[in-house]
Amino acid sequence: MQGVHIIYTVRPGDTLYSIARRFGSEVQLIEQTNALFPPITDPGLIYPGQVLLIPETGIGQRQEITYIVNPGDSLYTIGLRFSVTPDILAGLNPQITNINLIYADLPLEVPAFIYSVERGQSLYSISRELGVPMNAIIQANANRPGFSPDLLYEDYELIIPLPASRNILVRVPLPGSRIMPGQALEGIARAFEAVIHYQLIDDNRQSVISEKTLLVSEGAPAFGTFSSALRYERQPTTSSGELWVYARSARDGRIIDLVQVRVIIGE
Repeated sequence: MQGVHIIYTVRPGDTLYSIARRFGSEVQLIEQTNALFPPITDPGLIYPGQVLLIPETGIGQRQEITYIVNPGDSLYTIGLRFSVTPDILAGLNPQITNINLIYADLPLEVPAFIYSVERGQSLYSISRELGVPMNAIIQANANRPGFSPDLLYEDYELIIPLPASRNILVRVPLPGSRIMPGQALEGIARAFEAVIHYQLIDDNRQSVISEKTLLVSEGAPAFGTFSSALRYERQPTTSSGELWVYARSARDGRIIDLVQVRVIIGE
């Protein structure tokens, strides 16, 4: 789902109208996105502490998820919500100069995307399809109206964390998406000598793309960006598999900081 979405925690005195005005959205859009309607809840009823997903009006070229810092938040607690380290959050948000110092109402880019639930899906089936742990999905959607791990409503918009390790975050391709030859691989990384690697493996453990080396725009201790086009070397033997993005230990060459992205392999 393309476009800009904001994650906001309701505060005392907030109304759907005031929230919509503040973030350039519409009351009806917020109600639809957060299932604020019968039989799930009374129309438009919100409480302090609830977490709302707010779509901005207009259509963006790509997904952007912004989290509005709530009083009492830290990068550690926000990282727990999205299953990433504070360092990854700081790498996504270069305006942060001290990971121990953030303030209320600061807008932060967070590593997540929006997934629209289809009829008959469960949290378990979505977790398997995307290769994202159920607990990570539950944490990302905690305190949202209309969200229950045991019952998902058709068209409900779930917040899904992007795949990450301690020092690598993959932004594109999204988990569960179909990739084709030439597909972009994008993300951020903090890597020794600014070098990371990737490969594509199908579900028969056959290599579709053997290990390739990729340069990051900056070397450790800074985070840098990376981008490449995926070029198949062999035909896949299955229709799905995993894209691995990782670094190698300078000491013994073993794989470290592995990120595994579940994908559908198109031809």
